[in-house]
Amino acid sequence: MSALGLGLRLRVFLFFGLLLAGGCIGIGVALWLGHARAMETTVTNGFVFAAILSAMVLLALCAGIWLLFDENVAKPIEKLASEMRMRAHAGVNRDLDTHSGRYLGDLAHAAQAVSEVLSDTAMQTAQRVAAETERLASDRARLTALLTEIPVAMLLVSPRGQIVLYDGQAAEVLAQLHAPRLNAPITDFFEAASLGAAVKKMHKTGHEVQFTARGTDGAQSYDARLKPMEGGGYMMVIEDAHSLMAPDAERPLVYDFDLLSRAAPACVEETPLLELAYSVFDTETTGLLPHKDEVVQIGAVRVLNGRIVPGEAMDLLVDPGIPIPQASTRVHRVTDAMVRGRPGIDEAGRRFHRFASGSVIVAHNAPFDMAFLRRHQARMGVTWDNPILDTVLLSAVLFGTAETHTLDELCDRLGVEIPDALRHTALGDAQATAEVLVRMLPMLAARGMRTFGDVLEETRKHGRLLEDLN
Repeated sequence: MSALGLGLRLRVFLFFGLLLAGGCIGIGVALWLGHARAMETTVTNGFVFAAILSAMVLLALCAGIWLLFDENVAKPIEKLASEMRMRAHAGVNRDLDTHSGRYLGDLAHAAQAVSEVLSDTAMQTAQRVAAETERLASDRARLTALLTEIPVAMLLVSPRGQIVLYDGQAAEVLAQLHAPRLNAPITDFFEAASLGAAVKKMHKTGHEVQFTARGTDGAQSYDARLKPMEGGGYMMVIEDAHSLMAPDAERPLVYDFDLLSRAAPACVEETPLLELAYSVFDTETTGLLPHKDEVVQIGAVRVLNGRIVPGEAMDLLVDPGIPIPQASTRVHRVTDAMVRGRPGIDEAGRRFHRFASGSVIVAHNAPFDMAFLRRHQARMGVTWDNPILDTVLLSAVLFGTAETHTLDELCDRLGVEIPDALRHTALGDAQATAEVLVRMLPMLAARGMRTFGDVLEETRKHGRLLEDLN
């Protein structure tokens, strides 16, 4: 960020303001000296009139020049800077808008040349990464197929007790108790006392330990084994989990080994952005009035370590308890028949609360969506106290308040494609918002906003945007 936290446009404005103030002071001093020499009243009135007229002319001149400078120099430079950052940090690959910088001499074309070289280099790197990724994906598919044939569920747990890996069978076990998710405490799913005793015994003996893993719901229990891993943490194997899955069900292996060595953060505000877990969500509703309309659909995806976690998503139709207006159905395509018999907002809200546990909640225009959830939190029996980020405000921080910050515009700017079939569905918009977030996180870090606290401080400056939007 620029020194003293002053943006380019503000600096230009202050420059012209200083020019105006200096000019007015100079005219005033000159006229005061002239007034001191004047002896007749008519002459004095003439000085006063001249002073006022001079000041108005100077004001008009400075304002006009500043508007031209702002429109043709400051704004284009800011736009070029943001587009260069998108290419450098968010992987956006498209031609620069050189027309907007037509009054900047060769700067816009020079920036385009740099971007093309950067894109060529990035493309070559991407091709090499893609080849290696394909090989790893093939190895991962073989491992997943192998684990599928073994009638046990497997989880890896970090030294801090966070889930680092789970296979398809384990996902089915976890789903009986809680929303399965990486980086979640294992005690969200299994009763802490019996698990803690088994872990303590395992560390003491250094060998495999058998025990009964009791679910936190008090109804589930499983025969399980703990195996210590080199460097800390352990593997948890749950017997007879194969029967929980349909024979043809997809059985992905979900993991992030970076979590094995991650230390516990001191507090959310001091945590680096890329080390936070995010639950990105969207709602579809019967209307646009949070105090009287109701939710008909909740969609959410998880982002961890700056990546969308495959398989960790929720797509839930909600019975609003009131008829859905035809005008709303034309937008989100959710009908009364589709929501009949579905969970109400109380149960749906509890499910999303479990899904978002321990994470930062993210939405595009978050106050709107959160207003529906907070209005019914007493019925849900939960408290919505998660930290919250709004991609509208993140867009304002990165691209300036003069730009448009709708989800469609932001996706277009960052090269995120929303299939028409998914636009204005809760899960589709949540997926698009998550992809936008993933692209913006490195851009924020490049601007010096590396922690959650840094971002909060910047977004608070743009709160008026959300007030206007709502």
